[in-house]
Amino acid sequence: MQVPRFWREIPRYYRLEAGKCSGCGTIALPPRLVCADCAGREFETVTLSGRGTLQTFTIIRIPPEGFGDQAPYAIGIVEMEEGVRLMAQITDCDVEQLGIGDRLVTKFRRIREEGFTGVIMYGYKFVPDVGL
Repeated sequence: MQVPRFWREIPRYYRLEAGKCSGCGTIALPPRLVCADCAGREFETVTLSGRGTLQTFTIIRIPPEGFGDQAPYAIGIVEMEEGVRLMAQITDCDVEQLGIGDRLVTKFRRIREEGFTGVIMYGYKFVPDVGL
């Protein structure tokens, strides 16, 4: 991801800000200009709870450039309590012990370092919900 785009998306990556359709209540992350359910064009900004349930996942054993120090790692799709589904890396756990239906929470983490510029990118990752 290019650095300028990353900076524009800070509300999404840092605060889990989504768009909630004023017409039907559908929540979208990333926020949309037009609601996928009712074609409404008015949205309010909502912050997601950060808690959800693992729907599916895969384990990355041969990572792309920039992620070699994190392998093996899991990428999963989590249905948040608000109903929207997010995809992100799952960390702070043994990836071999993950299971569909596990409860996860989002945590602010280092994602990666951008190429030769050295810009460190942060965002959310999922970690097991241990009830803290």
